[in-house]
Amino acid sequence: MEDSRIALPIGTTLDRFIKNKQDEFQYATGELSQLLRDIALAGKVVNREINKAGLINIAGAIVSEEDEDITDLKNEGKYVIAIGPLDGSSNIDVNVSVGTIFSVYRRVTPVGMPIIKEDALQKGIEQVAAGYLLYGSSTMLVYTTGHGVNGFTYEPSLGEYFLSHPDMIIPDEGNVYSINEGSYNSFSDEVKEYLNFCRTSNYSARYIGSLVADFHRNLLKGGIYIYPPTAKDPNGKLRLLYECNALAFIIEQAGGFASTGNSRVLEIQPKEFHQRVPLFIGSKKMVEQAESYFKS
Repeated sequence: MEDSRIALPIGTTLDRFIKNKQDEFQYATGELSQLLRDIALAGKVVNREINKAGLINIAGAIVSEEDEDITDLKNEGKYVIAIGPLDGSSNIDVNVSVGTIFSVYRRVTPVGMPIIKEDALQKGIEQVAAGYLLYGSSTMLVYTTGHGVNGFTYEPSLGEYFLSHPDMIIPDEGNVYSINEGSYNSFSDEVKEYLNFCRTSNYSARYIGSLVADFHRNLLKGGIYIYPPTAKDPNGKLRLLYECNALAFIIEQAGGFASTGNSRVLEIQPKEFHQRVPLFIGSKKMVEQAESYFKS
């Protein structure tokens, strides 16, 4: 099949990019495009508040890791958004990069009916869009709608996001592993064996402690991020709906892979809003190497 994707130059504004890409969607009505614009606008607001260094009590919306249930906006929209509003928020006071993670699903119930939990509890493979905002030395929006991954850098003096990282592809292999090795004694034997492999392979350990920042670095340069089961958190600590699914969708669209160690993250059927899973995510060959320690 001929690839109908439109190649747009670096420096293209986000609004123009979204408008040009809308035709990639069957049954496009513009609602998803407006959602992406709204998320980008929210990112501008969060960026402004974080830069004040006095940010407190940022609450999420729709289905959020900050809330116990769905927030129904009662606007007869076709989509459900799952959002991690401020990942790594404990790092703000030490000026470390933090982020916002989001997933977009097409609701399974008819428009006009009340939202129910099944609208949100969908497998990651059902996502129609996912992305993150990274608030660091510059603010970036990285997202996918299932047609590759593109990154936009925010230019605050103009108030615009500009395409800076088109068609992002993660290297198949890397030499960086990201894990909190302070918890080494509580890791399973399989995880310890893989970490020993990383060390003997002379990989570099790079762990910021802010998921979006660690993920973003590895996406650009190659590497693997690991949050495994521990004695304290036997199912892992990261939430499937608010963190893992979105990043898994992005990484696979960029040529990488995301696994729990035993299974593909995007194929897990969520059973509850705050379900947690282990996460091995990054360069495809590195994740497959990590998986081999569990499957053997």
